[in-house]
Amino acid sequence: MLNNMMDTTQRDLKERVKELTCLYEISSIIVNADSEEIHGTLHAIGSSLKRGFQYPESTQVSIVTPQEKFKTGTINSNSFITSEILVFNKTAGNIKVSLNDVSLDFLIEEKPLLDSVAVKLGSLLERIEIQKNETSLKRQMERADRLGILGEITAGIAHELNTPLANILGFAELLQDDLKENKAASQDLDKIIKNAIFSREVVKKLMFFACEMPNEFKKVNIVPSIKSAMTLLDASFKKAEVKYVVSIEDDELFLKADTIQLTQIIFNLIINAIYFSPKNGLVSIEATQTKKHVILTISDEGSGLSAEAQEKIFQPFFTTKPTGDGSGLGLSVVHGIVASHGGTITATNNEKKGATFIVKLPKT
Repeated sequence: MLNNMMDTTQRDLKERVKELTCLYEISSIIVNADSEEIHGTLHAIGSSLKRGFQYPESTQVSIVTPQEKFKTGTINSNSFITSEILVFNKTAGNIKVSLNDVSLDFLIEEKPLLDSVAVKLGSLLERIEIQKNETSLKRQMERADRLGILGEITAGIAHELNTPLANILGFAELLQDDLKENKAASQDLDKIIKNAIFSREVVKKLMFFACEMPNEFKKVNIVPSIKSAMTLLDASFKKAEVKYVVSIEDDELFLKADTIQLTQIIFNLIINAIYFSPKNGLVSIEATQTKKHVILTISDEGSGLSAEAQEKIFQPFFTTKPTGDGSGLGLSVVHGIVASHGGTITATNNEKKGATFIVKLPKT
């Protein structure tokens, strides 16, 4: 009997050592984990956990997280224990351990072991999430700095070009009056005038981007502007064979804005969505409000934004359109107008396909 008690004690001690070793291994794995190699981390945790249980040969481990899934084998739904993985106090996955042999039982101590591992894994996922948020915030700040510098440079260029362009246009128009009888010269002057007008429009767009255009702020209901834009763009939707749906939260969504510039925001974003939408694709236009903001959301079902496009989308002269299809100033103009109104604009890829632009404009 004494021998049996000693055997039991030794076996229990051996299991406790295994469990502590397992917990130490997993702690080391998590401390040294690479956020970019989460699958490898889960593989290492699952393998260590399998060894830490009383019957490793019959034990299978499944780990489910928002980023990755891993399992050592088929989970027996008739014999398993599980622990939830909490990330910022919300369930974000689980760890399951099952026994293939239903005649075997789990030790009482094995559930606390699993709970401890789930807590440690939750801490790792929280750390990864914080790192991602910090990286995203850093990129946004860097991007805002770059756009600010670009805005200053652009404003300077626009001002320098404005005067000579006005002179070119003015003198060309005077010459055209003097050379009405000379058809060849008149035609050449007509080309000069047209190109000068085009260049002047480019300068205007640059000034919009740099927030150098004067604003005439007044209380405006955005709803009529959206409805008017949709009426005018209906033919463009039909020509492109693109469908659209409009969702407006209320008949009155008031904000303080420049009516003309507000219309530019709506037109530019919808035209952009039409351009990148495939045939029979759907463009969604939604207008909502909070206590402090009016929010305009425009989504398409196109190819979405590349990593480079997400980085440079609002920079002047950056475009993903073929040469001749766009100047690369449309979205930079929108950004400038939104910024001059004290609002924000973001561009993200949709979960399945396409991109979404969200404009938040303050009500006052």
